[in-house]
Amino acid sequence: MNSPESKNFIEINFPVLRRRTDRMLRGAGQLAVSTVKLPSAFGPLMHLLLSEESIDREQLSDELDKLFEVLYQHPISEQSRALTRYLRKYKLIPNEETTEGLIQFLVKQVVSRSPVEVPEALVDEFWDFFQELISAPELKGLVELNLEIIRSVLRTYEPLLVDLVNRTKHLRRVNQVAIGDMMIKARVLRSDLIILRRQIRAIRYIKPFLQTDPRDFASQAQIVAQMVSEFGPLFIKMAQVAAANADFLPEEIARELRVFQQDVSPMTADEVNQAFLECYGKTPQEIYFSFDISKPLRSGSIGSVYVAKKPVVREGEEVLIPVVVKVSRHNLEREFQMGALALELMLISSQYWAPHSKLLPFLEAMSKQVKEFTRGFEQELNFEGEAAIQNRFYERSQEGECWSVPRLYSATGRVIEMEYLDTAVSVDRLVKELAGADRGDTQRHIAQRFLYTVLQHILVYQEFHGDLHPGNIMVTPEGRLYLIDWGNTVAMEGKWSLVWDYIVGALTADIDKLTEALIDMSTHPEDNRQRREAIREALAETLAKKQVQPLGSKPWKVLLKEGRPGIHRRLQAVMHLLSNTYQMGIIVQSDYLHLSRSLTAMAGTYLNLYEGLPRTQLMTDLGTGVVLFPYHLTKDRIQNRLRRFQDRLLPG
Repeated sequence: MNSPESKNFIEINFPVLRRRTDRMLRGAGQLAVSTVKLPSAFGPLMHLLLSEESIDREQLSDELDKLFEVLYQHPISEQSRALTRYLRKYKLIPNEETTEGLIQFLVKQVVSRSPVEVPEALVDEFWDFFQELISAPELKGLVELNLEIIRSVLRTYEPLLVDLVNRTKHLRRVNQVAIGDMMIKARVLRSDLIILRRQIRAIRYIKPFLQTDPRDFASQAQIVAQMVSEFGPLFIKMAQVAAANADFLPEEIARELRVFQQDVSPMTADEVNQAFLECYGKTPQEIYFSFDISKPLRSGSIGSVYVAKKPVVREGEEVLIPVVVKVSRHNLEREFQMGALALELMLISSQYWAPHSKLLPFLEAMSKQVKEFTRGFEQELNFEGEAAIQNRFYERSQEGECWSVPRLYSATGRVIEMEYLDTAVSVDRLVKELAGADRGDTQRHIAQRFLYTVLQHILVYQEFHGDLHPGNIMVTPEGRLYLIDWGNTVAMEGKWSLVWDYIVGALTADIDKLTEALIDMSTHPEDNRQRREAIREALAETLAKKQVQPLGSKPWKVLLKEGRPGIHRRLQAVMHLLSNTYQMGIIVQSDYLHLSRSLTAMAGTYLNLYEGLPRTQLMTDLGTGVVLFPYHLTKDRIQNRLRRFQDRLLPG
C-alpha cells in the first residue's frame, strides 16, 4: 500500500532526462560551432567586394546565394521552424486553418459576384488542389521567411549594387595614391604629439629662470641653453637671432647663445640617409667619396653641412672635386608649427594661473606676434627656394670684386650641393685670430667691405640676406667676402618709406614718426590708428626707459658724446621696439619683423668688427663709407668690366 508520504514523492525518469539533456547539449554545441563558423561564410563575399577587380551580377548573385544557404542551415533557423509550428498550433500566428478560412472566404466572394456561373465541379477541383498545396510536409520558420524577404530585396537591387561596387573600386584604384597621402597625413598627428610633448616639457625651464637672482646671469644662461636645446629647431633659430645681437645681451647669456649660432647637435646617420633616399633614391655614400656622416662641417637648426668629393669630367678626364653638401632635417615644418602652438598654449594657459584683465590683451598680442615671427622662419625650410635665392645673388656677385656667393651645383627639396671654399674662414674666427700691428687695419678693411656689401644689397638690389650674422660671412686671405646660408632674404620694394621712418624715429627718438611707422607696419593699421595716443605714450615711456633721447639740432655731437654705449642703446631700440610691440597690443607684419632681425644682425656684425678699436674710428668709418658708397660702387663696376675685358683678350 502507498503511504501518505509516497504521494509527495516525484518519480524522476532518468533515461528521458538524460536524452533531453544530451539533446540540449548537442544543440548548444551545434549552435556554438555554427556561430563560430558563420563569419567565415561572409569571407568569399567580402573578398569579392574588396578585391581590385570589377565584378558582374552573376558573381554577386552566386556569392549571396551561398551565404544565404549557410544562413538557412544555421541552428537558429531550425529552432525558428519549431517555434513557428508551436505558435501556429496555438493560433498565435496564422496557421493552415486560418489560411484555409481566408481562401474559402475569397472563393465564396468570387463565386457569388461572378457575372458567369461558376460550375461546382470547378470549385471542387480547386479545393482538391488547395488541400494538396497546404499539406506540404514542411512549413518555413519566421527566420527563414525573413531571410527570403531580404534575399528577394537584394536580388532586386543586384544590378544597382554591382554598379555601386564597381564605381567604388574604380575610385579606390584612381585615388590609391591620394589615399596613401591621406594616411601619411593622419600619421602626422602622432609625430606632432611627440614634438609638442617635448616642447611643452622644455617650457618648464621658465619657472626656474624666473626664480634666479636677476643679477645671476651665469645661472640664467645655463637655464636658457637647456631650454633651447630641449625645445628644438624653433628656439634654436630664435637663439641664433639673439646671438647675432650679442652686444645687447649680458656676456654670460651671449656666450651660451653663440654655441647655437656656431653648432648644434648634428643629424643622425638615419636622418641623413633618409633625406638622400627621399631625394635621389641613393645613400650619400653611393653618390660621393669621403662622405663622413659622423663628421659634419657644421650643424644648425635647419640641417647639417658636410664636405665630400664628387667625380666630374673636365677636359675629357674624370677628376674628384671637393663640394659642400647641405642636408635638411626631417619634419622641420611640423617642428616650427608645433613650436608656435606650444608657445600659444603656454600663453593661453597663463591666463589661468595669472588671471588679470590687463594681462589678457598683452598675452593675446604676444601669441599672435609669435605666429607672425614663425612665418618668416618657415621660408628657410624649402631648399629649392634657397637655391633660387643663392643663384640670384651669385649672378649679382659677378658684377663686382668685393663680395661673392658660393657657386651652386644642384638642389632638391632637402639636399643642396655647392662650391667648397677651401681657404675661407668665418669672419668672427678671423677677427679672433688676428694679432699684431696690422690687426686694426685688417678689421677696418673687412668692415669697409662689409658695409659696402650691405649698402649695395639694400640700395641697388633692394633685397638682402635675412640673417647676416658673423657665422654666415666667410673671408678669403685676399679679403673677399663670401656670404652663405641663403635660407631667406628681405625684399625692400614697397617698404622703404616705412622702414626709413621707423629707423629714423627709433634712432632719433622722434615719437610721432615712430608711432606712425609702427601703426602702418601692423597687421591691423585701421584699428591701431584709433588708439594712436595710447601707443604714442607707451613708445615715449619705452624710449625714456632705454635712455634714448632726441638728437636735437646737433646729432653728430650727441652721438659722439654718447659713444659706443649710446649707439648700442639706439640700435637696441630699433631691434626691441619692432619685436616687442605686442606689449602695446600691436602685431607687426612678418616681413617687417624679419627686416628688423636682418638689420640688427648686420648692425651687430658691423659693431663686432670694431672690437678693440676706438669708438671715434667706428663713427668716422661709418660716415665715410655711407658718403663714399656711390664712388666705391662705380669703381667696383669699372674694375670688374676691365677684368672681364682682359679675360677675353687673354683667355689662356
